[in-house]
Amino acid sequence: MPRAASGTLVAVGLLDRLRRRRPGQVRRSDPADAAHLREWTAQRRGVEGFVEPPTMTQPVTLLLVAHDGEWTRRRVPSVKWAHDFCNGLGLPSYDAAVVGVPHRMREYNQRQRGASGR
Repeated sequence: MPRAASGTLVAVGLLDRLRRRRPGQVRRSDPADAAHLREWTAQRRGVEGFVEPPTMTQPVTLLLVAHDGEWTRRRVPSVKWAHDFCNGLGLPSYDAAVVGVPHRMREYNQRQRGASGR
């Protein structure tokens, strides 16, 4: 067993290094992501869900867009989870790879850029 600086023995798992996140590995969704999505939805109206498929660099994400184009995006466990989440809250959900993202979201982003002086 390796010794700590104080000279005491320290237990070290042989596979600890392999379990650590490797550079470039993306973070998985967690309960805080789901809580954020729930709270965000509760504070806005006209929210729709757009389920974004995984890519080489990103896991499945759920994009929520409100009536005015304001939006939030979080990692989710799976495509099924995202649709079930939306259905459970009474929100329509769409596959973003099929329908794209709503134009009101792009308009919202443009308004935000204009307001910040960029």
